[in-house]
Amino acid sequence: MAQVLSNISDIIIPVLVFYIVAYGAVSNCKVYEDFVKGAKKGLQTVVGIAPTLVALMVAVGVLRASGFLAFLGELCRPVAELIHFPGELVPLAFIKMFSSSAATGLVLDIFKTYGTDSYIGRLTSIMMSCTETIFYTMSVYFLAAKVTKTRYTLSGALLSTLAGIIASVVIVGMM
Repeated sequence: MAQVLSNISDIIIPVLVFYIVAYGAVSNCKVYEDFVKGAKKGLQTVVGIAPTLVALMVAVGVLRASGFLAFLGELCRPVAELIHFPGELVPLAFIKMFSSSAATGLVLDIFKTYGTDSYIGRLTSIMMSCTETIFYTMSVYFLAAKVTKTRYTLSGALLSTLAGIIASVVIVGMM
């Protein structure tokens, strides 16, 4: 069974590409020209969002290098530990809202310090899967789609992240 799944996964992308080209040819579409137009629009989107991405990465780097994240963790430790959430993970929860790659760097530091099979290590792993890069996602996608009225997006995303963190604590507590 594993071999069958491996073979299927090896051919999915080529089959999908062939299907798109064949469908375009049957529909009398200019497949190559449409592809080039889409690639051009994609590059324009990248150029448009690059300053936002750079600003987010710089801000995360400054917060991490300045020691603010460690300060934040210590400041929030008493409240966090009431729900059995280690204060060491507060900086990770904060950074994950801005950048997944910066959060991954913190995850590796946590794994080196506490181990992957520790309570903190397991909680870190599950929390990374249960939370989203809120500000990155909002800035990139809303900028690309030219959305100016975000309504309840931020509050809903923050509530979802909190729910993900609580679910992580509950799941690891049941292990």
